[in-house]
Amino acid sequence: MLDLLSAPTVALSVSELNEIATTLLDGQLSGLWIAGEVGNLTRASSGHHYFVLKDAHAQIRCAMFKHVVARLPTPLREGAQIEIRGKVGIYAARGEFQIAVQEVRQIGAGVLHIQFEQLKNRLQNEGLFQIERKKSLPEMPQKIGIVTSLAAAALRDVVSTLRRRAPHLTLCVYPTAVQGAGSSQQIAQAIEMANVRREVDVLIVCRGGGSLEDLWAFNEESTVRAISGSQIPIVCGVGHETDFTLSDMAADVRAPTPTAAAELVSPSREQYVQILRQQHLILQKNVQQLYQRHSQTLDDLAQQLQRHHPKQHHMAQRQALNDYQQRLQHAMQHHIQQQWQRLHHHTAHLEAVSPLSVLRRGFAVASDSKGKVVRQAHSLKTGQKLTLRFADDTCQVQVLPQQQQDLFD
Repeated sequence: MLDLLSAPTVALSVSELNEIATTLLDGQLSGLWIAGEVGNLTRASSGHHYFVLKDAHAQIRCAMFKHVVARLPTPLREGAQIEIRGKVGIYAARGEFQIAVQEVRQIGAGVLHIQFEQLKNRLQNEGLFQIERKKSLPEMPQKIGIVTSLAAAALRDVVSTLRRRAPHLTLCVYPTAVQGAGSSQQIAQAIEMANVRREVDVLIVCRGGGSLEDLWAFNEESTVRAISGSQIPIVCGVGHETDFTLSDMAADVRAPTPTAAAELVSPSREQYVQILRQQHLILQKNVQQLYQRHSQTLDDLAQQLQRHHPKQHHMAQRQALNDYQQRLQHAMQHHIQQQWQRLHHHTAHLEAVSPLSVLRRGFAVASDSKGKVVRQAHSLKTGQKLTLRFADDTCQVQVLPQQQQDLFD
């Protein structure tokens, strides 16, 4: 080969040159681990990933084929610090120096796991995760606080879930960064602000899934202590079901996802109906017991009156009986009025979440051509015809191409 390269009369084709270069690189650079930052990440429809691995002074193209992508413990993301091992060679079609990635490992993941365990053990010894510290969630909250980023997909999931289950609830967002430098302090400050204002009944602390590094703000001591010290009950919905943080351990309730957190804090219409039925039964039982108890007392007084013949004693007993009857009547009326007020209170809640009441407040119910209610936007197709039911009438509409909308429109 060297003789071929040194012969001045022999010309190589481009393909031959690339093949020789690949052989040389593979023989000299195989088995090496290379560290750097992921940039220009492209996820092809074929399942392959293409990106550059770079440091402060240079970069190299990388290709990761789908069988390698499928083995990744966490999805590859832009800006991630990783180490790769693969076949270093030349992409013949363009004559570009590249690495065909075969293995990937996260830089510093082992260090983070050690920090996680050390902080968990220290806070556990302080009693921050004890069951006795957990607060119960309110059965019928009126105002829900949400601690997350305004740009987070988790916020949209939580808002849409609360609107669907309990549209009468008032929402209050305490915006904060949920990833990156200083995010832990921001989360802690948002929780502390909510506690100072005391304007919500329960807090949801949430963000979507990610790598250990992405979720690290929820493993920082400042975040964990703020959650543990909150006087307002907190539901933590961070990441996906398999993700677990120290914030989950400190929260009063851990939810597997942000959507599940929204479901936990919002009573459904069926729960309101059940509460109303229970209150009705309690009212019935209390009135019946009160009536029976006082009826027995009246009978006892009447019997005593009959046993005493002296006129003056008879008049005193009669007066006592009249007084007791008046007090009984007043007590019964007062008790019934209190119970009806409780019943009306729950009836008002039930009315607030009834379908017709929701429609009268400007909402509508969408159904397809078969009359089936549409519950998820992603199930719709462009051009599909729908029927919108309002409080007073219905109309026909057609689905247009999806556009980004404001979160609270």
